[in-house]
This record gives sequence, C-alpha cells and structure tokens, in this order.
Amino acid sequence: MPEMPEVQGLVDFLRGRATGLTITRVTVAAFAALKTYDPPVEALVGAEITLATRHGKFIDLATTTATRDSEPHLIFHLAKAGWLRWYDQLPSTIIRPGKTPIALRVALSDGSGFDLTEAGTKKSLAVYVANDPQDVPGIARLGPDPLEPTFTRNTLAGLIDGRRTQIKGVLRDQSILAGVGNAYSDEILHDARMSPYALAASLTPEDIDRLYTAMTETLAEAVAAASGKPPAQLKDAKRRGMQVHGRRGQTCPVCGDVVRSVFFADNSLEYCATCQTGGKVLADRRLSRLLK
Repeated sequence: MPEMPEVQGLVDFLRGRATGLTITRVTVAAFAALKTYDPPVEALVGAEITLATRHGKFIDLATTTATRDSEPHLIFHLAKAGWLRWYDQLPSTIIRPGKTPIALRVALSDGSGFDLTEAGTKKSLAVYVANDPQDVPGIARLGPDPLEPTFTRNTLAGLIDGRRTQIKGVLRDQSILAGVGNAYSDEILHDARMSPYALAASLTPEDIDRLYTAMTETLAEAVAAASGKPPAQLKDAKRRGMQVHGRRGQTCPVCGDVVRSVFFADNSLEYCATCQTGGKVLADRRLSRLLK
C-alpha cells in the first residue's frame, strides 16, 4: 500500500509536471471506484490544475475553471494495490471497462496524462470529485500529520494517552495519525526498539520520546528518498529503504538477528525479536490456527 512518503513523492511529481495544465478528458473505467456524483466527473474537463497536495494518503489535485464559478478537486486514494502511471504522451488506446487494471484515465492539454490502476481482484481504489476536500469522509476524519511542524512530542503523547490498544494499531489508525500504514509502522517500531504489541497506554515518557524521534526521522528520511523520483521509481525506492518490513527471513541490519513475521487475515507485520521484544518470538497466528 502506498503510504505517506510515496504519496508525497507522487504529489511532488504532479505538482511539478501537471500544475498549469488543463484537463481535456477524464475516462472512468472502473465505475465502482468513483465515489461521488456531485459535482459530476465532467466538471473537471476544461479545468486547469492549480495545485497538488496531500491529506494523509489522499492525493488532491485542485483545479479552477475559466469562469472561476467552480473549483472542483480531483481526489484519489490508491488503497492497497493502486498506483499512478504517468505518460508524457498519453496512449490513444481504447479502455475497455472490466478488461484492464485501469480505473481512471486523465488526459492533459500538452498530450500527457496519467492512469490510476489497481491490481488484484479486491478493488478498493477510490476517486472523488469534490468542491471541498473536507467533503470526502476519509479526509474529514483524519488525525494530525506527523510531519506537520505543529506535530510535537506532546502531540503524540496526547494522542496515545489512555489508549489500551496495541501501538502497531494506533500508528495505523488514520483517525489518530494521518499517513502511516503497515510498512512504515513496522519501520518506526523497529527504530524505536518497541514491540508492536505494546499497549499504547503503558508507554513510559522515555518510550514516547523514542517513538516520536523514530516516527519523525523515519518518515522524513523516506520522504526525502522519494523526493524527485518519477512514479515508476517510487516503489523500488520504498523497498530499498526498509529495515524489517518485507524482509522476513533476512538479517536485521542493526543486530544481525533474523527478521520475523506475524501473519494476519490480509497482511503481516515484520519485526526483530532482539531489537524489539527482548528476544521473545511473537506467536504466528496463522500457524497457531493450523495447529488447532
């Protein structure tokens, strides 16, 4: 799933490449992906892209029309398996709904454009056309962004105070923190030397200090690594930067122990027992079910 650093990389790319261009055509190929009807998607045609921004994991392309009587936003969330494919020269091939991974195609006035694509059979990619980003429910309920200047150590402490839930889940909850998902929560907790199962309410002031430092440094470094890269290179940049996530069975670069996984219904977490759990190996719930 694209998370804050990759989404920010896409925003930076679109800001530099699409700002000032006019949308000449919008083709919806996966109708279930379009979550709004007012304004209609046709309201984007003829609108000029004025800004690309990010809200958590949502990408927001602000536009203005020639008469300035409407300023619709094209907003999308790439979900677990979505991506943005950019073309300096947009293909002229006909998109056949149901026969392609393309969910949406946007054509721009200089001949360029992009597709929003989604792999797999579980379709979660979401597209919105809105007059105000806060009209999108997922944006309206977002928690604070960890890389905002106003996000301090005390902000984090206030967010987790009294929460008797595992810290891994707290980091992934978009209503608590915006932009962090499964991959970067693994990386943050590894850097903080903290078990993913630690209860948020049980963290000491020293734990919160480590967690805040790990969060801000891990995300800032990942955003810097994504900066300036075109969409086609962002996924590889993410994989190269991972210490534990997606590295099951490999060596922890900090202590030399093996990286382990815990599997759930539709995802997994990765961690280092030596660095994070005092050497304790966390139960693999998938294996436990098989042994019953």
